Amino acid sequence: MASNSISAIKLPPPRYKGEVSVEDAIKKRRSCRSYLPNSLPRVYLSQILWAAQGITDDKGFHRSVPSAGACFPLEVMVIIGEGGVEEIPAGIYHYRPSQNDLELVLSGDFRSALARAAWEQSFIEEAPVSLAVVADYRRTTRRYGERGIRYVHIDVGHVGENVHLQAEALGLGTVMVGAFDDQEVARVLNLSAEYSPLYIMPVGFGCKS
Repeated sequence: MASNSISAIKLPPPRYKGEVSVEDAIKKRRSCRSYLPNSLPRVYLSQILWAAQGITDDKGFHRSVPSAGACFPLEVMVIIGEGGVEEIPAGIYHYRPSQNDLELVLSGDFRSALARAAWEQSFIEEAPVSLAVVADYRRTTRRYGERGIRYVHIDVGHVGENVHLQAEALGLGTVMVGAFDDQEVARVLNLSAEYSPLYIMPVGFGCKS
């Protein structure tokens, strides 16, 4: 991932017990396309990212989502708007699971550019934060050949549901967005050629309606 020289931002450690059961989160899970302007607590962002790709053992190998052959082809980019997360400046970041931190890629508020790249879906601009899940298919296809493409798509589904259920447990809303211009999203995120965007997931407090 391309980055500049600014130091990475360390995230709070994840919590392993919450107040909402898995069953209740599944029951209440809904797609949300309307967000309040409230900033997310830093600990909430950390929890969402841990659900997406976080480390779940002391050895640093197992993650919160399964991956075919433990190839882990996915990376999570974090698009934070101005005032979107407490104590974190607006920008595009790369989440690094092993360090549990955010590596700055670009400074600034890129939500409107991301919304335009997603065919003018305005709720992406409205959300304080969006996750963009991107894939390096080669990590899986070099082991499984063409079949690996299917496995990558299965992997990203695991991420989407984990994030959705974690958001519900935190009282947040989200939705899985697959409708966008791949090349434009890659340009906005400053992705290198080996990465392909698969999902955009805006995240914010509740739905306004």
